Formats: sequence, structure tokens, C-alpha cells
Amino acid sequence: MTSESISESELGSRSVGGRSAKRSRTTKETSIEVSLDLDGSGVTDVSTGVPFFDHMLDQLGRHAGFDLTVKAVGDLEIDAHHTIEDTSIVLGEVFAEALGDKAGVRRFASGLYPLDEALVEVALDLSGRPYFEWHVDMPEAIPLGNPPFDPQMAEHAVGSFATSAGITLHVTLKRGRNVHHIIEATFKGLARSLRDAVRVEGSAIPSTKGTL
Repeated sequence: MTSESISESELGSRSVGGRSAKRSRTTKETSIEVSLDLDGSGVTDVSTGVPFFDHMLDQLGRHAGFDLTVKAVGDLEIDAHHTIEDTSIVLGEVFAEALGDKAGVRRFASGLYPLDEALVEVALDLSGRPYFEWHVDMPEAIPLGNPPFDPQMAEHAVGSFATSAGITLHVTLKRGRNVHHIIEATFKGLARSLRDAVRVEGSAIPSTKGTL
């Protein structure tokens, strides 16, 4: 949440017997509605007013196999920062709510994900302990799309999601020259890793502590 977001209202709900949730959040800067089904088929409906960010969220839902709906209205006349940040926060909250007690999930996932010349490594743990490492040195680039998406916001979007979702997440750029490719490989890699990590393989909570 930004320091400017003084007053807000939040409503959330989790489906009974399923791994899905939805949440709405309204502040003086943004109005966000997100619904997520972890056991969907990759159907997405995303509208944030920032086309490149929409494209990345669409990639996230489709490649994770999640059904994802995002409706966001923000103060784009200032810039896209608040919209991207708040959407990422709410998405993380909804993910954590849909995941529930994590009984039977694989929990860990990692991999190398290419997009043309770009190669990104993603490793994550559904630990319940928010921690984020970002080692992605991007080339200088002009903002993408109109209204513009500042490439520096990729780190903030992914980090805000991981923190509010309670995920330990490491993202490392192995190689890459094209900023669009680097960011898209990151979102696709995050999606595929989430898809693997939430897969149910048993019934026990995967922790010696008995809780995550």
C-alpha cells in the first residue's frame, strides 16, 4: 500500500470446497477487483488501463492455468505506478486466500524460461514467508505501450505480488537484450513456476512445522 492510500475498503471471499477467491479494494488512488481460480483452464479477462501490464497479467493467468479476472481503474493521469502496485498487491492477497492451508501442494518450483534471446531463472517457495530477490539488470529502454509501462515497474509488480502472497521468490536474468522479452519471460516463468508449486500431490501440509 502506498503512503498516499489513506482511506480504503477491502472485501474478500473464498469459495467453499474450491481453490478460488475474489477481492475488491478501493483507495483514493485506485479501485481494484480481482478474482482467481487456481484450478481453472487459463481463461483471463484483464483490464487495468495499462495495455502492457494487461498483456503480462494475461500471460500470468494463461501460462499458470489460472482463471483470472482483473478490473482496475486508477489515477493514470498521474502515472501508472499506483495502478500497477495496487493491482499486484490485491492479486497476491487473492492468490494467498485461494491457496488456503496449502495441504498437499508441491510448494517448491523453479526453472529456466526463455523468450528468444532472453533467459530468466525463477525459483519460488510457497513458504508463507514473504521474501523477494530480483537480479535483473535491464538495458535502458523507453516505456512500453500507451499509457506507458515503465520497465522499472516490473520489479515492483512482481515484488508486490510475492510479498502480499507470502511467497519466497528469486528472479535472475541469465541473459537478454530486449526489455520486452526479458519482462515477458519473467511473467511466463513466474506463471509456470506457480502452476507447478500449487499442484496437489498429496494431502499433508508440506512442512515439518505442520503449517505454512
